[in-house]
Amino acid sequence: MSSLATTERHAASASKVIQPAWVRVMHWINAVAIILMIMSGLQIYNASPLFRSITFSPTITLGGWLAGALLWHFAAMWLLMVNGLVYLITGFASGRFARKLLPISPRGVISDAVAALTFKLSHDDLSKYNQVQKLLYTGIIAVGVVIVLSGLSIWKPVQLQYLTALFGGYDTARYVHFFCMSAIVIFLAIHVLLAALVPKSLRAMITGR
Repeated sequence: MSSLATTERHAASASKVIQPAWVRVMHWINAVAIILMIMSGLQIYNASPLFRSITFSPTITLGGWLAGALLWHFAAMWLLMVNGLVYLITGFASGRFARKLLPISPRGVISDAVAALTFKLSHDDLSKYNQVQKLLYTGIIAVGVVIVLSGLSIWKPVQLQYLTALFGGYDTARYVHFFCMSAIVIFLAIHVLLAALVPKSLRAMITGR
């Protein structure tokens, strides 16, 4: 009987919708747009480096030259902004963000981080995020908002002078934009690593179940 019950629980879990269709579609659109923006952004950075000792290999850049990189960057920017805005509105309106990302507590984050580092963190129920995931996803949403605003202030420093001034001027906005991009790259690395360690989470983002 226990074996049958276990089998039934696994079957129910397999049929449970973890990621709805709108989340999956917007997730992959965001992924493509972010990768295009990072690669083209690195080419733009190479044209006028913030740190003279740091430049990026052409193998990980996009556009071939400054003008080409700007075209790619602006195209991906609109895709990311529109898709990201729809994602945020839908996430808040549907209550998904409140259900999935709250509450977050320092004690919970520390406890789950220790459990993750010692390979004791459970991944049985993918419909619920642990405290570390909540912190990372909430943080990356905030970083996404800042990188868009800093990017706009760099793109239109005269027309959006008040926004540019909010970041401390054009030059400071460039640093903010660069460090936000670095944070997104680190997040993506962690995100991909976790997907590799828990393959069923990737499957859920593809099939929904």
